[in-house]
Amino acid sequence: MARVETSYGRPYHLVIFGASGFTGQFVVEEVARTVSEGPKGNLKWAVAGRSRQKLEKVLEQAAGVLSKPELRTEVDIIVADIEEPDSLAVMCKQAVIVLNCVGPYRFFGEPVVKACVENGAHHIDISGEPQFLEGMQLNYSSQAADKGVYIIGSCGFDSIPADMGVLYTRDQFKGTLTAVESFLTLSSGPDGGCIHDGTWMSAIYGLADSQKLQSLRRKFNHKPLPTVGSKLRRRGALFYSNEIQQYTVPFMGSDPSVVRRTQRFLAEEHQATPVQYGAYAGIGGVGNIIKLIFAGMIFWFLVKFSFGRNLLIKHPELFSFGVFTKAGPTRKQMEGSSFQFAFYGEGYVEDQDPTQGKPNAKIRTRVQGPECGYVATPIAMVQAALTVLTEPTALPKKGGVYTPGAAFAKTTLIDRLNKHGIQFSVI
Repeated sequence: MARVETSYGRPYHLVIFGASGFTGQFVVEEVARTVSEGPKGNLKWAVAGRSRQKLEKVLEQAAGVLSKPELRTEVDIIVADIEEPDSLAVMCKQAVIVLNCVGPYRFFGEPVVKACVENGAHHIDISGEPQFLEGMQLNYSSQAADKGVYIIGSCGFDSIPADMGVLYTRDQFKGTLTAVESFLTLSSGPDGGCIHDGTWMSAIYGLADSQKLQSLRRKFNHKPLPTVGSKLRRRGALFYSNEIQQYTVPFMGSDPSVVRRTQRFLAEEHQATPVQYGAYAGIGGVGNIIKLIFAGMIFWFLVKFSFGRNLLIKHPELFSFGVFTKAGPTRKQMEGSSFQFAFYGEGYVEDQDPTQGKPNAKIRTRVQGPECGYVATPIAMVQAALTVLTEPTALPKKGGVYTPGAAFAKTTLIDRLNKHGIQFSVI
């Protein structure tokens, strides 16, 4: 059993690394809101990053937003830098769990994972980058298992709602669930909405390096998972979805990759029936289709060349029609924004053999919550960390590199999320 405890040698339950980044600021605020949910009603935590001055500003801002002046003096600061492995080691030795908010993870993630594994700290990130996530599994899973360390990736909007949503749908289904399609819709209020350009950078480098991801996957040497029930048909690159009543495209993020990895783990470790999965996102009406096609063609062309990538990085607002910005959304924009995942599942009733005939039962579930990037993501990340701290016996028996679904399938994470505004329900 991996160890999850604070001791004299580990003064902090949580250390937020990259706390002065755009997302890190909101993770700090979320941790400060939930200190009473820690072990024995207390959470010992610290912030970490390159600049003490910036970290002090983050705590100052959190103190003002939450009306908690004590944050200015009571939260410790650890100076740690990706470029200085010794500083990362010192940080990891003080933490039970490191919440890693430093992205793009393809550039800055691995040194933190390495330091956590070597120094016995668990690691939770909010990466939506399959190449990083799967690379860490390939390179560190056996070492993490030997050390009793949990490395749990994609614990933000990518991909807790999708991954835990599929498991929730499976658990609510009376019988054998064999396939699920999810449809994501995002809503914004009168002030509109946007996404910080850190996500834009991850997308640029992810597409540019897509060949490397394919070769990485070949190294796992996985056998195909068995298809139970009717084979889930793949939809087109653009179609009108009757499910959500709008034009829809395949979801471009890490959700399909994360869900597949979870299903493989559950099939191989627990002999569960693997659930086939298709992920889609609504884009709205015809006007948005035109924008998407135009922006997509330019993006696809520019991302192939280094000068093109530099242009995309330099001018995110121009090339994304204002969807991605260097400033990120305002707090008012966040307050007016929300997300919804609709899950459509099919399978076989309890007394029917899933290897015989077509699926004969359906289910619809929903996961909905606040603004996805900087409200829902910190909630998901912090609740994932609290689950590791307070439910160690419900986690996988040995350490390793895990998806959220693999790590949290037997925990109360979904109940925790329900209490914090990310709600799972049967429709």
